[in-house]
Amino acid sequence: MPSSAATTYPAAAVDTMLAAIKFDAQGLVPAIAQQHGSGEVLMMAYMDRNAVAETMRTGRVCYWSRSRQAPWRKGDTSGHIQSLVDFRVDCDGDTVLVLVEQEGVACHTGRHNCFFRAVRDGRLEEIAPVIVDAMNVNKGKLGKD
Repeated sequence: MPSSAATTYPAAAVDTMLAAIKFDAQGLVPAIAQQHGSGEVLMMAYMDRNAVAETMRTGRVCYWSRSRQAPWRKGDTSGHIQSLVDFRVDCDGDTVLVLVEQEGVACHTGRHNCFFRAVRDGRLEEIAPVIVDAMNVNKGKLGKD
């Protein structure tokens, strides 16, 4: 279990946030997940209105899976849950930031975050280790939640 209780918001606060967000033509907004204590950027995904509302209402981070065209509750298949600490919107209203308590790894590759590749000496290299073997989690299904 995460070390602290997840943050939840009352309906009026959810409505206020939804009114501040500018969803794109597909009804989505980019969502950046950041580890609340360290500031480490863990991943980027998308949310629709329902994912924003569910996340704020329940304290369990939910995204919209563009590949499955369905809600994606982070951790449902992998067990690597994100508990909400704070929900923010940027100055233009076109990107949200979810400060989270990450349980386990954030990336489907088994790394702590999804930003593990960088150019070093002119080559693209993996700069972060695999923490969890993706083939040994949940009967071989760490997957992209």
